[in-house]
Amino acid sequence: MFALIEAAGWPIWFLIVASVIALAIIGERWWSLRASVVMPRDLLDRTIQDYRENKTTPQMLSRLARGSPLGQVFAAGLRNAKSPPAIIKEAIEESGRTVAIELERFLTSLGTISVVAPLLGLFGTVVGMIEIFGAQTPQGTNPLVLAHGISIALYNTALGLVVAIPAMIFYRHFRAKVDVMLVDMEMQAIKLVEIIHGERQ
Repeated sequence: MFALIEAAGWPIWFLIVASVIALAIIGERWWSLRASVVMPRDLLDRTIQDYRENKTTPQMLSRLARGSPLGQVFAAGLRNAKSPPAIIKEAIEESGRTVAIELERFLTSLGTISVVAPLLGLFGTVVGMIEIFGAQTPQGTNPLVLAHGISIALYNTALGLVVAIPAMIFYRHFRAKVDVMLVDMEMQAIKLVEIIHGERQ
């Protein structure tokens, strides 16, 4: 490993840092965006049952808001349960925007890494090319400097792609997952509003 880093030269450290950050973001988002954490399966049914039995209580709203992102959206709607449906839906939409920001946390950073990593690899390639040209002397070519310049150029290019490709795949995956979750949460929240106002059983 250390031999590879030495062969790739100092530009490789930028890519190593980028890869560590990307792995940390991927692991954190993979854990945080689990469906059981964001949208517990039976939360809508339990919320409807609690509302029919006890109406809205501060304890229920607090429990919902702390429990999950979907619970935060439900709590926003139930706080305005006695208001007209338009006001309830507006409160749900505002809460949904807040939840969306939370669900999309760090994704911009991951997308940035997926774009910047090939550029960092290209930077390492340029550094390697400079070393290659530096190997040219009036007396001839220094083979050791030439080989080192080639290794810097190739290792950095390769690692830039190795970091960028998985980062882009996971960025797209998480963005699509968040979009699907937000649509599902909106539909469940609308269903809750309609049930509260007797428009739906």
